[in-house]
Amino acid sequence: MTDAASTAPELSPGDAAPAFDLPRDGGGSARLEDFAGRMIVLYFYPKDDTSGCTKEALGFTEHAEAFTAAGAVVLGVSKDSVAKHDKFRDKHNLSVALLSDENGDVCERYGVWIEKSMYGKKYMGIDRATFLIDGEGRIARVWRKVKVPGHVEEVLAAVRG
Repeated sequence: MTDAASTAPELSPGDAAPAFDLPRDGGGSARLEDFAGRMIVLYFYPKDDTSGCTKEALGFTEHAEAFTAAGAVVLGVSKDSVAKHDKFRDKHNLSVALLSDENGDVCERYGVWIEKSMYGKKYMGIDRATFLIDGEGRIARVWRKVKVPGHVEEVLAAVRG
């Protein structure tokens, strides 16, 4: 992975979703092909156990049954380790799968590894973004620069069609 912002083309509806095979909380892994025929809500978030990321994970957990009933699986992705994901999951009783992209390859392929700025300091980080992937493995919807309030409900409405 480079220190430059992602050079991956921006994904749009209709594009093939980039493949992934990532370790997950609780052990095992999750691959794009594991969910063939089902919709996937793939959400990228900056860091476990921070305010916005916790609210987002709790929101997806609160609506987990509704996503399942609508035929979708919810997968959260950050660069945190599986061990950190396990602590985050246990501390907040999260029911969504948390995938670890420690080397950032999947973040790069989805174009969410970007240059950010805080207090005038520039740094690289994950852009909070969500991708709805249809049952054929194609991007159905993209939300970039996500604001947490109301986001989970908007994604659920899109899943329900």
